[in-house]
Amino acid sequence: MTAIGLGFRAERGGSVVIGVGVEGGAPRIVLSAFLATSAGSDRLSLEPYHVAVELARGARDGVPADAVAAVAEGRRRQDQLAKTGLEDILHKLEKAESKPVIAALLVNRAGWISDLLQYSLFAPEHPAVAEGLAVRAALRFALAQCSVETVEMDEKSLAETACRQLLISSTELEACLKRLGTSAGRPWRKEQKLACLSAWLAVAAP
Repeated sequence: MTAIGLGFRAERGGSVVIGVGVEGGAPRIVLSAFLATSAGSDRLSLEPYHVAVELARGARDGVPADAVAAVAEGRRRQDQLAKTGLEDILHKLEKAESKPVIAALLVNRAGWISDLLQYSLFAPEHPAVAEGLAVRAALRFALAQCSVETVEMDEKSLAETACRQLLISSTELEACLKRLGTSAGRPWRKEQKLACLSAWLAVAAP
């Protein structure tokens, strides 16, 4: 079995997932996929906080119970979809004789928000932030349920950290990510590059 790292970069409706193995010090793409945390036209699994804000609009006595219930149900669906999707990915990797030994989850500095519903109700631009944090929470749930060791990496400082730990220049790093994209195929946008780099860094770490 080839030991690989998985990199996750959350976005609307799910997460980009890139699997990276390292052979002879060089990274190799093993997997490029999307793990969905929403299902088809199911808006509650796609954006539970937007739904809750609409339900709470005009309420005068605290947060309505139906808004709280909507978030709880939406988050439950996201967790289950993430778990099912991750199990499918792990099964496919096993058949390809690859074993994820670590996962890297990209995060940002919005992790201080403890009550996502209250935060969403505070300003019109907040629900979008809450939805991204909810996807990350679903990924944490799935990774824990599937017993995959996980590290969290700050997205903003990822490139700087990678250059320092992998002992390469920023120019070399960008060229390497471009070459990896050729083997991975499309799409190979910023999201895929970040997920790839986090997986590479995680699996290459001592």
